[in-house]
Amino acid sequence: MRRIAVVGAGQAGLQLALGLRPQKAPTEPAESYEVTLYAARRPEEVRAGRILSTQVMFGPALALERAAGLNLWEARTPRMTVIRLAVTEGPYAPAGGIAVPLDAPAQSVDQRVKTAGWLELFEERGGRVVYGTVGPDELPGIAAAHDLTVVATGHGPLAEIFARDGRHSPYDRPQRTLAACYVRGTHGPDGLGGPHGRINPVDGAGEFYVLHGLTLDGPCEMLLWEAVPGGPLDVWGDRPGPGAFVERSLELLRARLPREYELCRGMEATDGGAALTGAVTPVVRHPVARVAPDTYVLGMADAVVLNDPVGGQGANSAARCAARYLREITGHGERPFDRTWMLRTFAAYWEHARHVTAFNNLLLGPPPEHVQRVMSAVAHHPEVAHRYLNGYADPAGFQDWFMDADRADAYLAAVGAARAAGPAAG
Repeated sequence: MRRIAVVGAGQAGLQLALGLRPQKAPTEPAESYEVTLYAARRPEEVRAGRILSTQVMFGPALALERAAGLNLWEARTPRMTVIRLAVTEGPYAPAGGIAVPLDAPAQSVDQRVKTAGWLELFEERGGRVVYGTVGPDELPGIAAAHDLTVVATGHGPLAEIFARDGRHSPYDRPQRTLAACYVRGTHGPDGLGGPHGRINPVDGAGEFYVLHGLTLDGPCEMLLWEAVPGGPLDVWGDRPGPGAFVERSLELLRARLPREYELCRGMEATDGGAALTGAVTPVVRHPVARVAPDTYVLGMADAVVLNDPVGGQGANSAARCAARYLREITGHGERPFDRTWMLRTFAAYWEHARHVTAFNNLLLGPPPEHVQRVMSAVAHHPEVAHRYLNGYADPAGFQDWFMDADRADAYLAAVGAARAAGPAAG
């Protein structure tokens, strides 16, 4: 039986650990993997703590959970079938907004709910959990005791064992300060009464998002402020609690997004742990770290590819990484998990993650001229809006048009030509 350690109990680490300890029928052979999961907190501590993110998972990532039998909350979680991009007075579009149906519904489950539930499920399946913080000094011993050690946490000193890859890391500091809160009592714009997501650019100062999701005691709305450091939305340095967060959000909305203010003016925080503030520096790290002579560990998801949440890709990328690593592990047989295998395994994931990183980094900076043209077309042409907003489900598709100026202009020209030819063709 092969021994595998997974250090970190977020979306990626837990999904991988559970994939290595699947639910088996009594007639199936015994499992091939002895899995030890290192988690910082117990399920009850996770549920009693602060929110961890404002994750949104799109159709492809949800399908991975569904296929693995890990969609434990799918029936109770609001299904977001529409994304509304609110277009403000700004450089690339007129006032207004556009609502786009998603090709497949998106969902968001409070990570406190998911993490705690998956930890309990892992233990029910016979997985071993070691609770407590793991530091870099402990990794050599863990790696020596296992055939493979995977590090699945992207924050704190543990992630720093993986060297920064400057080729894919243009930033050396956070590009946004982040502030999130779970609330109830918001309303949808006219025509959007059901669960949906809203994206609100704020004239170069950042973004404001609203998502419908599931928290500890039922459905809720999830707010996220993405504030350009030093700008007018960057007012979260004192880390306000949920009540103060709501009040400050309403002040910002009244001044900056009056339409959203009217929709949110009756909101209240869901619980005492419903607010979170912070910042991340987007970074890509080399995926393999040497922790002792001839001893290596493999990084996954946020540990080696950490993106700002501006593009809504964190949980989606984690799910894809876990699925890819699981496939590579189970397909490797009894051969050693050496450094070459680790590099090859990450390279298979990077084929997707590189597109996510490029897309997120583009969103963080001033929009290039061709992106301004695309966003203007989004406001005026439903087919462009549909392609853009559904592209969040798989940013790899943006490479074919959105990320490249020539391809974007060719696409927009084709859209314009098709619309011009429409009446004549009819």
